[in-house]
Amino acid sequence: MKIAVAVDGSDYALRAAKHAITLAKHLPDAHLEVIYVADYNKAKDEYLLTQSSESMTLKREQKTQPIIELAALDKVDANSVLLKGKPSLEIIDYVKNHHIDLLVIGSRGLNTFQEMMLGSVSHKVMKHADCPVTIVK
Repeated sequence: MKIAVAVDGSDYALRAAKHAITLAKHLPDAHLEVIYVADYNKAKDEYLLTQSSESMTLKREQKTQPIIELAALDKVDANSVLLKGKPSLEIIDYVKNHHIDLLVIGSRGLNTFQEMMLGSVSHKVMKHADCPVTIVK
């Protein structure tokens, strides 16, 4: 079974990742894919502020590496996937094109503007993904 979790460095994403690891730990032959999407508009600004593309990649990997390490502690096979673009669209496309069986995502991300509602990324992904989606509060 292929389980994917989308992370962005937020507390919600960390809780989603821990839930995904728990699920993967209890399913035989489960594989976890930790997805991080650099927002295309923010990625341009991020690139301008860094000295090299290597440092930008390192910053992105810092978002996924703690999750990979947590998975390893529970003996869950996991890898990180770094994508660039609009997060909701990239996640939906990845899930579809890589035959993901289950997607786990936090209810909100780093954007605190939407405190009273489901986050725009998780809402759009939930509506358009072609696999079951678990949203973690």
